Amino acid sequence: MADRYLTVAQVAELLGTTERFPRRLIAERRIVFVKVGRHVRIPESALNAFIDANTVQPIGHWRSSLRRAA
Repeated sequence: MADRYLTVAQVAELLGTTERFPRRLIAERRIVFVKVGRHVRIPESALNAFIDANTVQPIGHWRSSLRRAA
């Protein structure tokens, strides 16, 4: 299946951020991107990989000793 290539604006909308954030990710080489002439596109699979790599899982059950009041 072919990968969709997203614009910076589309990535920002999907992430719920301004365009500055995906541009910073590109500038810092923290996400895979493709240059098409002067345009920058981010493969949808790269965005999904970035989200997966930065997803923080919740901690399991707290131990009762951690819940004690002082």
